Amino acid sequence: MKNTTEVTIFVLKGLTDNPEIQFILFFLFLAMYLFTLIGNLGLVVLVIGDCRLHNPMYYFLSVLSSVDACYSSVITPKMLADFMSKNKTILLSECAAQMFLFTTFGTTECFLLAAMAYDRYVAIYDPLLYSVSMAPRVYVPLIIASYVGGIVHATVHTVATFSLSFCASNEIRHVFCDIPPLLAISCSDTHTNQLLLFYLVGSIEIVTVLIVLISYSFILLAVLRMHSAEGRRKVFSTCGSHLTGVCIFHGTILFMYVRPSSSYALDHDMIVSLFYSVVIPMLNPIIYSLRNKDVKEAMKRMFWRI
Repeated sequence: MKNTTEVTIFVLKGLTDNPEIQFILFFLFLAMYLFTLIGNLGLVVLVIGDCRLHNPMYYFLSVLSSVDACYSSVITPKMLADFMSKNKTILLSECAAQMFLFTTFGTTECFLLAAMAYDRYVAIYDPLLYSVSMAPRVYVPLIIASYVGGIVHATVHTVATFSLSFCASNEIRHVFCDIPPLLAISCSDTHTNQLLLFYLVGSIEIVTVLIVLISYSFILLAVLRMHSAEGRRKVFSTCGSHLTGVCIFHGTILFMYVRPSSSYALDHDMIVSLFYSVVIPMLNPIIYSLRNKDVKEAMKRMFWRI
């Protein structure tokens, strides 16, 4: 007879079963997580506490930092606990919540990076009208829309994934509840889910990357018209960090989700997904602070006051 028992508890197989390697990985990822929290939450506090950073560019940066801190916190604490535990189980409801939250924050970051590119375009292409063009009535709805887009996208995938039946295996070859490894162990037809993953993520990537490319095309035109070398240097310094963050983030997302399901290799995908969910949130504070003169000066003022 066909086994129709529904799975209610999953087992996260993780990176390795070797206790010694798990012990080393625990301290490695703990250090990365602490650095992520300190760096991102520190940027949020810096923007709130320094009145010279009270402009849309840094409001976007503080929201991005808070998203990165939340993004990493959805995945890393559970992964750290699993490194030090023999019981690497996760309830179906907890798995669904984890998928919903990391998809929400990941999609929100895509939209925020696009909004930040538009903000840089307005600031550089028409600086005299920047305070009017990026007033609170503009940047606040952009931030809210980024979160709403993330929540809607996450809801679609979470509902679609957990409407499937999981009756064959409960072992997820991953460190968290990502969509592809869950589809791989479902005993239902996942063709619709694969199409949703490909087309929805692909559409979001196309829209957000196009916004970034168009914005930076106009920025390039503005730079070519500049006669001041100091002005060009400041533009490249400001925009270079954002472009670096965009390329790293979107490159890993495109590799991970926008490809045929037949090309999924779960062991390799686990490393890639760890990169965009753990490593990139750690790198963003470095990318956006070390190349930004205003942030570095604000940090000096804060340490001087302390």
